Amino acid sequence: MAYPRSISAFLLAAIPILFGGCQEKAKPVPVYSMGDKVTAGHLVYTALETQWLTQLGQGANQRIPQNRFLVIHVAVTNSGGSQATVPNFTVEDDRGSSFAELTNGDQLAEWMSSLKLVSPTDSIQGTILFDVVPRHYRLRVFDENAQQSALIDIPLNVSPDAPTLPGPQSRE
Repeated sequence: MAYPRSISAFLLAAIPILFGGCQEKAKPVPVYSMGDKVTAGHLVYTALETQWLTQLGQGANQRIPQNRFLVIHVAVTNSGGSQATVPNFTVEDDRGSSFAELTNGDQLAEWMSSLKLVSPTDSIQGTILFDVVPRHYRLRVFDENAQQSALIDIPLNVSPDAPTLPGPQSRE
């Protein structure tokens, strides 16, 4: 009688192993380099250049970020047969944190706005804005239905020419 018990114990132990391997694994999200054409659905993205800024604008209208402004110049082409909405962008750091693009483009040249529509076979080009700590990021781009995504590697290039913020005023 010990023989049937060992078989049933073996089968009970083997079931999770056998069926655990049948789960569908998520496809890895492809990572592209800046300048590459990246296709997600009918949308084709190209991240053209980046810039880190300590402020936007001048004088009374200037905007100061909480961290730094990351400006990314992108181009988006609609290869589909109908008008498409470009989903909002996010950047992700190496720690897995995700940051949404800012919805206020005040003082930003060529801002793409939050509502980005592209006609069939047409392209739009402009800048998107993030307020993030300077570090290495990947720009996440989505298809027109926000179902498929791809990542574009955004290397950390902080220009030595970038203006610096004045330090706190000392009281005398």
